[in-house]
Amino acid sequence: MTFSRLVRYFGENQCILKGRAVHARITTSGFHLDVYTNNHLVSMYLKFNLFDDAWNLFDRMTERNMVSYTTLISGFSHMGLSEEALLGLRLMVFDGFDPNQFTYAAAISACTSLGAVKIGKEIHGRIYRMEEELGYVVNNCLINFYGKCGLLKSARSVFDKILEPNIISWTSMFTVYCQSGEDMKGLKLFAESRKVGIEVNEFSCASAFGAYASLENLKGGIQLHSLVFRCGVGLDQFVITSLIKFYTRCGELDSARQVFLEIDNPNLSAYNALIGGCIQLGNPREAIELFYKLHSLGLKPNDRTFSSLFGAIVDMVEIEVGKQTQSLILKFGFMSCTFVGNAILDFYSNFGLLEESMRCFEEIDRPDTVSWNTLMTGRIKTGHHTEAIGYLENMLIEGFEPNNCTYSIILNISGDLPSIQWGKQTHCRILKPGFNSDVVIGSALIDMYSKCGRLNDARKVFDCLISKNLVTWNTIIIGYAQHGFGKEALEIYNFMQQEGIKPNDITFIGVLSACGHMGLLEEGLSYFHSMFRDHGISPRMDHLGCLVSLLSRKGQTERAYEFIRCFNEQVDKVVWRCLLSGCKTNKDFSLGKYAAEKILSIDPDDTSAHVMLSNIFAEAKMWEETAQVRKIMKEKALKKDCGYSWFELNNRICSFGVGYVPDTAFSFQYKE
Repeated sequence: MTFSRLVRYFGENQCILKGRAVHARITTSGFHLDVYTNNHLVSMYLKFNLFDDAWNLFDRMTERNMVSYTTLISGFSHMGLSEEALLGLRLMVFDGFDPNQFTYAAAISACTSLGAVKIGKEIHGRIYRMEEELGYVVNNCLINFYGKCGLLKSARSVFDKILEPNIISWTSMFTVYCQSGEDMKGLKLFAESRKVGIEVNEFSCASAFGAYASLENLKGGIQLHSLVFRCGVGLDQFVITSLIKFYTRCGELDSARQVFLEIDNPNLSAYNALIGGCIQLGNPREAIELFYKLHSLGLKPNDRTFSSLFGAIVDMVEIEVGKQTQSLILKFGFMSCTFVGNAILDFYSNFGLLEESMRCFEEIDRPDTVSWNTLMTGRIKTGHHTEAIGYLENMLIEGFEPNNCTYSIILNISGDLPSIQWGKQTHCRILKPGFNSDVVIGSALIDMYSKCGRLNDARKVFDCLISKNLVTWNTIIIGYAQHGFGKEALEIYNFMQQEGIKPNDITFIGVLSACGHMGLLEEGLSYFHSMFRDHGISPRMDHLGCLVSLLSRKGQTERAYEFIRCFNEQVDKVVWRCLLSGCKTNKDFSLGKYAAEKILSIDPDDTSAHVMLSNIFAEAKMWEETAQVRKIMKEKALKKDCGYSWFELNNRICSFGVGYVPDTAFSFQYKE
């Protein structure tokens, strides 16, 4: 057996030690290696991911041919070393060798990985000039390249020029449509491929299920489900995972479970898909049980498993389970993984465990923009705006570019404080990268301007948004309602109905609040009853509070109490406070006394309830009772919270209260 055949044999059979031994024997024996043996050695080292060895050997080769370069370029491209692959192509052309179809395919794949549009187009131009006909391999790589780079017209142009597209060509074109969000075009092409006799495979089916899931087209997906089983690809694990994701995306958790149970030995991807679906559809307990099951079966969780699991733990408010899971993550060695670290960081931030979240952040090897965003969000939720601003400054100093979520966080801070000047500066920065058309950013801008009392600016942003989601509509409705512009809030709600947007429970909080500000009792009652009757939304505590406030303001305190009494949940003190306020205004002392006692039974140290009860007794000339309440307040050292005023000057928020020296609380400055 010749050296070249021996090296090739060891490379194909994963015998690295024997392959190295042969190479060493050849070198020490002084035998001159021909180009064919060297090519096999380079190929062997690349198969074992020994890139330095492959490159050093290639560099020492006195004789090279087209196969030498193609082997090196293909190996680097296949292993993800895209820049090295393109360097190899440059050397090949510089040395006077003409690339072949396989060389071009490897180079185009490298451009796809890097997103190198310009270089990819240059290679395509060279192919067009030098080659008489493009083969399937190159054409399919070009379709994938243009599609992944978002140039769908160019991808379709390449596809249309193929005289007889094969199954890979059809699948590639169909997949890039779906991955670019053009689901309808993708499904149309899928239907065309079926008409010309192209058989379905696991890749085309997975993309089709993804498209149906994005469109939430349950009927179309069910038809495809029948087709894949008739065609014999229904038991492929790749297809099974796509099916589970499709059914959960369409809200059919039972069907997803059925698909999962029909598999003899579900793999980790199937478990991950069902765990994610359970969390998405509000069943976190089942998600945690699935994790326990896969762990007991000996399947090793991956980063996606753990990141999904923490979503379930947050929903279940299971702090101890979260800490135990973190220990398991440390055991498996995923703690430094950015994807998993961000999930743990979000878990601690959601529960206000700020020290733990900071320690988790420091343990992430390569924190990204999501890590910084999560860290800042946790501080904002707990009212630590100064720390959040400090982290924002550190993030910008370290060279991280803000994304749409970052800007949303900054706008949240601007609205919470509120700081209109900082909000305006943020708005200007948003315009530069073109984020202003993003629906998330648009909603955050509306919220910021509303909280700062700039409703005209909020309305301008709302009217300029091309795409509006339910959050956008809710934000402008609540913004108007909170500032007493009930008429405008109800007008927006009517526009929303005309656009066919289905309201949710948040929408009706804004609508009922608007009715309360305008004193529209009958309209408010009509909207309240319409929630369940027309939209299937069960009234929450917030809705009850709005209705009780509306009825109490109109002097119907007894009717308000009846709504409270008939409510199917334990009423919180906010609702009783709405009733108490109405009773005080309308001099319903007996019911007001009862409401105050209810508040104090929930929170014995509620200062405002003591004050209002004292005032009710005083107005009823019940002096002994008034003195008793004030005595209790004195014994408990209860005082009303001091009110603060603030002003904004030179990007600084200064706040002060009665008896306090003005204190600069926050300082804002963007650092380029």
